[in-house]
Amino acid sequence: MNTFWSPHVGNLTPYVPGEQPRIERLVKLNTNENPYPPSPRAIAAIQAEAGERLRLYPDPQSTALKEALAAYHGVAPGEVFVGNGSDEVLAHAFHAFFQQDLPILMPTVSYSFYKVYCRLYGIDAVQLPLDEAMRIDPGAYARPAGGVVIANPNAPTGIALGLDDIERILRAHPHKVVLVDEAYVDFGAASAVALVRHHPNLLVVQTFSKSRALAGLRVGCAIGQAHLVEGLKRVKDSFNSYPLGRVEVAGAVAAIEDDAYFQAQRAKVIATRERLAGELGALGFEVLPSAANFVFARHAARRAADVARALRERAILVRHFQTPGIDDWLRISVGTDAQCGLLRDALAQILAG
Repeated sequence: MNTFWSPHVGNLTPYVPGEQPRIERLVKLNTNENPYPPSPRAIAAIQAEAGERLRLYPDPQSTALKEALAAYHGVAPGEVFVGNGSDEVLAHAFHAFFQQDLPILMPTVSYSFYKVYCRLYGIDAVQLPLDEAMRIDPGAYARPAGGVVIANPNAPTGIALGLDDIERILRAHPHKVVLVDEAYVDFGAASAVALVRHHPNLLVVQTFSKSRALAGLRVGCAIGQAHLVEGLKRVKDSFNSYPLGRVEVAGAVAAIEDDAYFQAQRAKVIATRERLAGELGALGFEVLPSAANFVFARHAARRAADVARALRERAILVRHFQTPGIDDWLRISVGTDAQCGLLRDALAQILAG
């Protein structure tokens, strides 16, 4: 029946998200979800909005959310774009900015959806290797390109670049967009939003799924100077003029306003991450320095696929990528202290056996 497809559809290789199985008493550490619930204020706002007014279309510009984000980040509302999760925002950015004569640059090891967008939109890309410490090398990006895409902190490594390295890449491409995907920035990295006013080629993308614990709500945003936001709006309004509903906007605004809850929950995740990294190290794992809500680890004596399989038999899920260069590594989401304790004990049993 694929004879009905448009010609390019058969050449697409869709993104494969982390497994979402239904396993009894599951310890789910494979998809980087926040182990703690959303802000109670966000939940209350969502419930309050889920009423009679749902018969009405939402504000197509999501003005309340843009204003809340602008106030939080110290930018103008016209420098904020919002969409249905950061994946949609990224898709619009690839469409708006990267269909160029030259290929875009991205790391070989990064969020695999970037390559999917390139195939979807017919964008050529050059993937640049990480250095020996599995870090992005800013100097490697000083070459002609149609744009640059990096995740900071990078995924799945969790390693973050400093703002001086981000600026180095920005200065190498003053006439092309440099997109910095900050899905995990709140767990230990410095946000490049502070650089937006100085660099008209910088677009920063963030999500409410991780540090705001709203993965089920699907809210993402981009921050950049007004001309970049206008490009995103043109694509969005040619695709879906109502990407965010009333419930999504209400919940996201309340999550921003409840900063005390946000700060407390992310501090708990960071503390557990550091403890988990130490415990994994004591079990013989090499653990990369993480600024995200996950760790990237490998064991010298055990294949990552075997460890992941043994954990699954104990109803503990972690992420193993069957990708050359990182197939010896496991990405382990930071759970609660109790969940990470179960993981530690299970790994000790597996390694002893």
